[in-house]
Amino acid sequence: MPRVIAVATLLLIAALAALYLSGADRVVLAWAVESQREAQNGIARGLRALRGGEPAALGGFLAVCFAYGFFHAVGPGHGKMLIGGYGAARAVGAVKLSAVALASSLAQGATAVALVAAGLWLWRIGRQEMTDLADRLLAPLSFGAIALVGIWLALRGLRGLIRAGQAADHGHHHHHHHDATCCHAHAPDAGALAQATGWRDIALLIGAVAIRPCTGALFVLILTAQMGIFAFGIAGTFAMALGTASVTVGTAIAAVTLRRGVLAGMTDSAALARVQPLIEIVVGGLVAVLAISLALGAV
Repeated sequence: MPRVIAVATLLLIAALAALYLSGADRVVLAWAVESQREAQNGIARGLRALRGGEPAALGGFLAVCFAYGFFHAVGPGHGKMLIGGYGAARAVGAVKLSAVALASSLAQGATAVALVAAGLWLWRIGRQEMTDLADRLLAPLSFGAIALVGIWLALRGLRGLIRAGQAADHGHHHHHHHDATCCHAHAPDAGALAQATGWRDIALLIGAVAIRPCTGALFVLILTAQMGIFAFGIAGTFAMALGTASVTVGTAIAAVTLRRGVLAGMTDSAALARVQPLIEIVVGGLVAVLAISLALGAV
């Protein structure tokens, strides 16, 4: 199995490198932007069909909302950056991280619903003010939260690296006979290093993504509220969230596979105790730098 994971990882790295070096990544991005624009036009047509009471209008509307969420997620996004970075930095299962990716997308949709509901019926603000609130306040807050997660990952990796060094020094200077009665831990246990992350990590990941609602979801929710079909807007918003999740879940699986490929063959070895914290430091630092630059650009 480690050999299979290693081969899959090499193929993934080669595909990503070829995508970047050939310039195909920019082609994909341009395709995603154009497709997102077309989906937005489809949403507008779907809203007119819903208002006109056309048969099967709801199904078509939800489908195009899902497509919008998918194309939106294919482009640059903070959700992919955080989920992918965390999966590369921490020892977490693909299923668990995929569930976190799905939950974060759904929570992002819930934030959009709550913001529009509060904005329209409590604060009495218009569409432009609500969009400005999302772009000028919530976007920097979201990027700031992601930067904090990156810094936290790097610091946790640094602590792990220090502990690994201390354990190695202890092993060099504390030589004694190992028999059945010896119960000292002479190095970090590989199983403990790879244990699943806790609820605090999950809450941080979901919260950092959910802070900033999707502008497209705000657009749909405000229009449907004005048209008196707000329930359809809520359904469309969560269809968008599922479209976004289809990409972030794929990112989660790719990140976990990449990490496992890098660490394949080092299980239960002393090298694992040092390599895992180093990966956490590097990835956490990259996530923090990217998030800070995006936060400054959003201010």
